[in-house]
Amino acid sequence: MSVSLTTTYAGEFSGKYIAAALLSASTLESGAISILPNVKFKSVIQKGATDDIVKDASCDFVSNQGTLTLTEAVLQPDEFQVNLELCKKDLHNSWEAAQMGYSAHDNLAPSFADFVIGHVAAKVADRTEKNIWSGVGANSGQFDGFAAKLGADADVIDVTAGTVTAANVIAELGKIVDAIPTSVYGQEDLTLYVSSNIARAYIRALGGFAATIGANGSDNKGTQWYNGGELSFDGINIFVAKGLADNTAVAAQKSNLYFGTGVLNDQNEVKVIDMSDIDGSQNVRIIMRFTAGVQHVFGGDIVLYS
Repeated sequence: MSVSLTTTYAGEFSGKYIAAALLSASTLESGAISILPNVKFKSVIQKGATDDIVKDASCDFVSNQGTLTLTEAVLQPDEFQVNLELCKKDLHNSWEAAQMGYSAHDNLAPSFADFVIGHVAAKVADRTEKNIWSGVGANSGQFDGFAAKLGADADVIDVTAGTVTAANVIAELGKIVDAIPTSVYGQEDLTLYVSSNIARAYIRALGGFAATIGANGSDNKGTQWYNGGELSFDGINIFVAKGLADNTAVAAQKSNLYFGTGVLNDQNEVKVIDMSDIDGSQNVRIIMRFTAGVQHVFGGDIVLYS
């Protein structure tokens, strides 16, 4: 079967593919942090802090009884691109099988072009998820993620991490919670962002593998207690941040962590170019351009376990 691509995707519609690629990263798709779209160049996030402004009452207006200090955090997304060349021969068999009903996937691409874009978008989403948490801006295709930015902020509360196991995970998570500032503890959007290995250890611990848990585990169900639902610790919601390196966690308010992208601005484009009519080859070129970056606002309200 000869598969021909007759459409080049560019312009306004391309923003939908960029959104699919970027916002399918699990942290963003779940709304686990705040998202700033349409950042053309940079976004300035204002930070306001006051000292003790409550004073004894008097009949007069007394000026300068408190100080409001305004500072700012700047979120400037970096520019990225995907330049990829694929051979249609390597992919169209999978697409044909899907069209014929042999695929277990529920959502099948109606055209080969959509199939190719979906294939690439999944790779972009995976890289974006890793960048959000563990990216290093000095590496090609990466921006500084939260681990790097928080580690460089002297205001962030640091807790030294150990190797987390089912036997010690409750104690280690307790260290993080104990370090959370009183003003932040109890806030509705306070979240424990943990790496996958910490989440696995915690689930197993609650199955009866921790010293503080009975042998039958949570709800006396042993290792069968967990069915993929939400997790919490000391009343704080846990989010499994798949992009975090092992034995790493962050305690912060969702409203204090930001992802910025120009997902709807003019710099974004997705093109699928069939090279058969250009050079006679069976190659397809995929071109994406997008911007992405993260920033936190109040470092002193964040705990970094690393």
